[in-house]
Amino acid sequence: MNKRFVVPAIVALSGASSTAATDLFFNANYEHILGTSLGLKLGASSRVAADRAQLAVLSEIARHSAILSSWDPKSEFSQWVQSHGQPVPVSRELFDVLGLFDQWRVRTHGALDPSAQAVITVWTSAAARQRVPTADELAAALRTVRQPHWLLNGADMTATHLSEAPLVLASFTKSYIMDRVVAAAMRVPGIHSVVLNLGGDIVVRGAISEPIDIADPKDDAENARPISQIVVRDGAVATSGGYRRGVDIAGVHYSHIVDPRTGMPAGDVISSTVVAPNPADAGALATAFSILTPAESERLAATTPGVEYLLVDRNGRRTASPGWNRLEATARPERSAVPPIVASALPQTPTAARGAAAQWDPTMELSINFEIPVLDGRAQRPFIAIWIEDSDKFPVRTLALWYHEDRFLPEVKAWYRADRLRSMSENTSIVRSIGAATRPPGKYTLKWDGKDQAGNFVKPGKYTVSIESSREHGTYQIDRQEMTFNGTPQVLEFKPGTELGVVSFDYHKIVK
Repeated sequence: MNKRFVVPAIVALSGASSTAATDLFFNANYEHILGTSLGLKLGASSRVAADRAQLAVLSEIARHSAILSSWDPKSEFSQWVQSHGQPVPVSRELFDVLGLFDQWRVRTHGALDPSAQAVITVWTSAAARQRVPTADELAAALRTVRQPHWLLNGADMTATHLSEAPLVLASFTKSYIMDRVVAAAMRVPGIHSVVLNLGGDIVVRGAISEPIDIADPKDDAENARPISQIVVRDGAVATSGGYRRGVDIAGVHYSHIVDPRTGMPAGDVISSTVVAPNPADAGALATAFSILTPAESERLAATTPGVEYLLVDRNGRRTASPGWNRLEATARPERSAVPPIVASALPQTPTAARGAAAQWDPTMELSINFEIPVLDGRAQRPFIAIWIEDSDKFPVRTLALWYHEDRFLPEVKAWYRADRLRSMSENTSIVRSIGAATRPPGKYTLKWDGKDQAGNFVKPGKYTVSIESSREHGTYQIDRQEMTFNGTPQVLEFKPGTELGVVSFDYHKIVK
């Protein structure tokens, strides 16, 4: 799944959220699934059961995509859109989603609308010319939105397409699919719990209480400090926000989430996270809360039992539902923002600061950006290790270690062979699920704040950043980049290699 390792961290077969000492947990990670990344944690009685559940998950996703995809011209939805004015028999899944859109369009007073794509297209086209849309362009798009788009007949399960508006089944459709995917996995004999993370939206089912970090919309790097930590059992978490997607015009970022009533991108609320028993409810409310005012969101949340939420506005102010603190309080006893490390128990790092002089500039940070492409049709994510060494090749910090099970650790060859690197991470097995706005598939960012493994700032000077990628008995790539960190910004880039797309290293001032 989308795991953030606040290092030192290692994924183990069983983690802090297990229900018994004998529980087995199996992890799988994929890229480019429904246009994003997929993470799966299966609580199973055996590896055979976990493998069968994993196949059930992938099969169910493929089946629903063939029905509901707005981007596949062969999907049932795309074929139905080509019809006009005639009742067409449709599948239960398509009928359900169209019906849910009707319900949520009414409940949100038009804030959720399947024809919002008409407005998005206007903004995308204008952004290509580096200008904002004109009033006439927006007015034409809004006229397209403000009409009925279909008519449903439950007696004969038909849907009549009425408008010419571009329709996209986004918003909560992903959450609807996730609900059915998790149900398919839970039906597999020997499966007692499932945690599915699809691009930052999470469903937790079965005998498991899952700790979840909520990403900071102003700093959503994989190893950044979360704005909130909660524990969810038998529920769903959906997060919406425009901080990962949208358009930039004259240096200003505009969210991909638009208000179909006004034609304007969402802007005041930059992140909305909703916890609900039903995934479709969580997904619909998260999107709506990005558009509505906090007062409107509070009133809408009150109409859906079991809903809690956290909103973050453009100034970083938080608005939380009354029960959100209870979710956070559940997380506090067993987790903290950074795992506790006893510095004296670690070998001393020669580069650690010994006083105020000659210390890393705390106003600077390093961003490591990389992309995991799909290779030869293989969507499963490779094992990744990223770490820092000083000028003497002495390991200073492990930033990330991503793998599925302990038996795969030797595949991360360079990291595994470095005794110092492995000793840094002993006895700190931490699995993190991240709730965040939907990520682009395969794109990740990690940051280094200039601190060593014990949390001390290092001295300025030359360091080597290593990023290693490996697949089980497959292709392999390691990139090493020497950089000088002395307060002077710099950007370096590797071209695509065997395993990774473009890798960039950006040493820059921290933006508050």
